Amino acid sequence: MTEFFRIEAPSFDPATGEARFSYTLNDLRFTEVLTLPQGATAAAVASPAFQKLLGLTALVLGVSYFKLRAPFQIEAPGIPLTASERAFVIDVYENGLGEFYARNELARFGKLTLVAPGDAEERKPPVVLAERTLLPIGGGKDSLVSVDLLTHVGQQFTPFAVNPKGPIVSSVDAIGTAPVYVTRKLDPEMIRLGQSEGFYNGHVPSTAINSMIASLCAVLFGYNQIALSNERSASEGNVIFDGRETNHQYSKSLGFELLIADTLANATGGALKYFSLLRPYSEARIASLFTKQNKFDSVFSSCNRNFRLNGNDGPLWCGECPKCHFVFLIFAPFMAKQRMLEIFGKNLLDEPANEQSFRELAGLTGQKPWECVGEILEAAACFYTLTRHADWHEDAVVRSIKADLFAQYGEEKLQRAMAECLTDSHDHHIPPALAAKVAAYAV
Repeated sequence: MTEFFRIEAPSFDPATGEARFSYTLNDLRFTEVLTLPQGATAAAVASPAFQKLLGLTALVLGVSYFKLRAPFQIEAPGIPLTASERAFVIDVYENGLGEFYARNELARFGKLTLVAPGDAEERKPPVVLAERTLLPIGGGKDSLVSVDLLTHVGQQFTPFAVNPKGPIVSSVDAIGTAPVYVTRKLDPEMIRLGQSEGFYNGHVPSTAINSMIASLCAVLFGYNQIALSNERSASEGNVIFDGRETNHQYSKSLGFELLIADTLANATGGALKYFSLLRPYSEARIASLFTKQNKFDSVFSSCNRNFRLNGNDGPLWCGECPKCHFVFLIFAPFMAKQRMLEIFGKNLLDEPANEQSFRELAGLTGQKPWECVGEILEAAACFYTLTRHADWHEDAVVRSIKADLFAQYGEEKLQRAMAECLTDSHDHHIPPALAAKVAAYAV
């Protein structure tokens, strides 16, 4: 039997805010439910823009069910697509699932077929959206730097999150602005099968998924901008697999940002903008900006392990995962040591057990971790700075890797790399007026 994956036309009930998405994988059926805030106008719900985005959201959410078997054929008989939308969907199912394919050794690049009716209307009629920003909050340092930037340039924004918990909730509470929250309920059978023999499991492009959900709220409730908080290093991949670079953070990359921005603009007649406010910056530069304020020190976390396992319970940082190590590393050159220890609870650079993880981050062994961490050379440059820093140069990990760091890169290259980390890039998609205001503040 030829395996297939079918995406049905979704439905939305404005009275309850429920959007339902149904999928068929061979002889298996699944239903996912989003619960959006109530109160959308009938005109917004009936608009061609919302209907188009609802269909595209169904396609993007489908990756979670598709990956159980990863068949070569995808069908969407009730969702008309333009040629550019087809390319967008294929990109999500190819590059967005790149890590999943690499770690499961599945060759799918260039081999997927998408069967769907055509849509000759390349650009939908424009919708009227208020001049305000929907700002996804992840609970980590990046989106909170965006909060600081938007606040200081006088840009009105609303925090947004899907299934908020843990650091997201505590961060939004500290922001003090009423949020837009969406509940996403995955089909429990999909979750069960993902742990069963005969089915695959792995990473999905969560930023793409959450961005499509945000676009539904933007059109329903009147936001003309979705501002992400993705840094420039998100565009760096992890490994080459099946003839293509695969990137754990692909849906945070600049390439994907441009693709989804074009897709959302066409769906809304040019009304909805999508961009990353932090795209000009390296992770190190973002860390330096974070140090400008301390109101979020006790509520934020970039640790995926404790966030995933504990929600609101337990410490914000596990101190053992590559993400904890990377964030500690990029903060260290810019933040007072005592403040660092108060945030993380301990000195991660003075524990020999962490050395292997830090070596991987700096490119001294292994490969770049499958985590949302920055560029290898950026990590190496931060380590170089610490070898010359009074607060950190005597710590165990810094002392242990110093010789190998200098031997592999050389001081001149590391010095140039650090300077480049602190130089803002012009390769971004921020609206020019906003970009000028932010650049004037973020000095």
